[in-house]
Amino acid sequence: MRQWLQIVIPLLALVGAVGLRAWDPPAIEEIRFKVFDNFQRLKPRPYEPVPVTVVDIDDDTLELVGQWPWPRTELGQLIEVLQRQGAAAIALDLVLPEPDRTSPRRVLAAIVETWPDLPETEALRALAESERLPDNDRALAGIVGRGAVVAGFAQTAGRSGTMPPRKAGFAVAGLDPKRFLADYNGAVTTLPEIAEAAAGSGAIDVQPEADGVIRRPSLLIAYGGEIYPSLAIETLRVAQGASTILIKAAGASGVEAFGANTGISEVKVGDFIVETDPRGRIWLYDTGPVPARSVPAWQIMTGTAAADRITGHIVLIGTSAAGLKDVRASPLDPVAAGVTLQAQVIEQILLGSFLKRPDWATGLELLVMVALGLLILATYTWRRMSAAWLAALTLLVLGGAIGASWQAFARYGLMFDPVYPAMVVAVVYTASSLLRYVRTESERRQIRSAFAQYMAPALVEKLAERPELLKLGGEMREMTVLFCDIRGFTTISERYDAEALTSLINRFLTPMTDVIMANEGTIDKYMGDCIMAMWNAPLDDPDHARHACTAALSMRQGVVRLNETLKREAEAEGRPHVPLAVGIGINTGVCCVGNMGSEQRFDYSVLGDEVNLASRLEGQCKTYGVDIIIGEKTRAAAPEMAAMEIDLIRVKGKSQPARIFALVGGPEVAATEDFVELERLNARMLAAYRERRWQEVRRAAEEGRELGAPFGLYPFYDMFFARVAHLETHPPEEEWDGVYDSETK
Repeated sequence: MRQWLQIVIPLLALVGAVGLRAWDPPAIEEIRFKVFDNFQRLKPRPYEPVPVTVVDIDDDTLELVGQWPWPRTELGQLIEVLQRQGAAAIALDLVLPEPDRTSPRRVLAAIVETWPDLPETEALRALAESERLPDNDRALAGIVGRGAVVAGFAQTAGRSGTMPPRKAGFAVAGLDPKRFLADYNGAVTTLPEIAEAAAGSGAIDVQPEADGVIRRPSLLIAYGGEIYPSLAIETLRVAQGASTILIKAAGASGVEAFGANTGISEVKVGDFIVETDPRGRIWLYDTGPVPARSVPAWQIMTGTAAADRITGHIVLIGTSAAGLKDVRASPLDPVAAGVTLQAQVIEQILLGSFLKRPDWATGLELLVMVALGLLILATYTWRRMSAAWLAALTLLVLGGAIGASWQAFARYGLMFDPVYPAMVVAVVYTASSLLRYVRTESERRQIRSAFAQYMAPALVEKLAERPELLKLGGEMREMTVLFCDIRGFTTISERYDAEALTSLINRFLTPMTDVIMANEGTIDKYMGDCIMAMWNAPLDDPDHARHACTAALSMRQGVVRLNETLKREAEAEGRPHVPLAVGIGINTGVCCVGNMGSEQRFDYSVLGDEVNLASRLEGQCKTYGVDIIIGEKTRAAAPEMAAMEIDLIRVKGKSQPARIFALVGGPEVAATEDFVELERLNARMLAAYRERRWQEVRRAAEEGRELGAPFGLYPFYDMFFARVAHLETHPPEEEWDGVYDSETK
């Protein structure tokens, strides 16, 4: 590959990443938000008591007072108590858009409307239409008009003709801020007589991000060509007795106007100045759920709440009751009550505790992106640095970008984007690595082409990495070895000619090989209808025993599928079908693995006693009537598999007995009650067998036939029943140790 391409292509990738940053698609923005959410989880805003209290209409309050909406007299009673206790301001984080159905006038009017026109009912109709009966809405308006109450309205996207009253005055420095604010087409407002009586009026809805999480609540909105405050900022104004909210935007003194998008810079209400983003929003610095922030409304209404929770406090009335659906997602609470988010905004303003994303943050991020991209690019063009060191450097740079972003957040409350710098590093690293890979592969092509026809693919790759391994010799390492053989193959082969038999063997070996390789195994060799495979060589595999067991279970299923296909073919051709059955032996232990053969030609293979035992276990499948037998070391290395002990056996050619196990299934089978019960029964049967309690063994074997049938173990218990019947008539010698001596391989 030409040297200049190794520079130009990663450089183009860097330019593309910078262009992507300029676009900033929503999907990437959402990832950035998730990172900032995690920063808040790691370091949430500590809750500090300030004179802000949420009066919560919770489920207990609804159970005591009644379902929502309440009669306006109940809500008026709650507000009256708060006023008497000296609340600095009372905000209603709810909307009262319809007249109270429980007002005496409305109740009487609804009743007499259905009565016939009689002289006796005319007086009642006149009374219902008069002003003499009490009206709950007027009563509530009177209580609200006593001062310091802020009514809420809900802004909507759909058009409506209602306009909430605007209580706050606005002074603007700089460009018209309405062009930067979220603009709404409609609103659901509180009844005019109540809203007009209130000291303030604020928007209660907080616009979430695309993923539904509220991160940047607005302090101001635009509606009907006018500016309205949010409920939080309006409540803070009323609490201070201020009349005007000052908005500073681009073009104001001390604020640079770099085009129309520069936007709003700060909002001043009373004694508090709040820096905002260009759209008049602040970042919510979440505390998460804090019970100390709230007082249940029923405690206020019954007089059991401490007065110091209200006196001099900004009080927000809202609900956390699940049925009223005022639930919002915040960075730290997926089911936060909407009123608590309004309270947190006020808390942040009072404490001066803000998260900030400076207007120069984007420029700094772009500069860091380019610098990191060029650093990685320059490093990758240095051929002497190994791939491992390059990867380590890339990870270090990635970690540094994320770590620097975290430190800025944790120490100073600044939010810098770690996503794009990390993306640039990843893109440049990927492009450079791909190019280096292509270059390196061209250098290794000669080795691959020379040895691919003679050696296992994994070994060829290893040789391409380390040509010095191309020599005779081996190493000792723990491995798992598998042998798989077709049962009764000689009988089956008599039914086929040479061509058909070869086709059958290939159809059997191909799916078996696929299964072994899919489970990280290596084919050692094929021996007619037998497969020998190994795990943990030439590549490391810490879970080699489990992978071998999983492969064996999948091979068993593969044989079932192959038999179904062969049966259909035999029926279509009008010949009898002889199903294939396999025996699989698996053993784990220390073996010698490496290049075996002569100086002229050698193969990568494995040798040792543990290999021989695996071969013997495969041969014992026919003896015990099972299709998979594993050794004791394999069982110990894969304890999660469903395997149960079936005997102590001394295989031909070995003097020491081996404990062997039938592999029944995977972890999901091991967890079933049926298998656990069968395993207990089997353990009792083997214990009785080794203690020569023949009758107990026979009973257990009889029961095992039934319990073991679903697991394919009926032949095993049948065999054990026959063995014990023989031992009853031919008792073993006194020194018999319960070990079965196999005379066959």
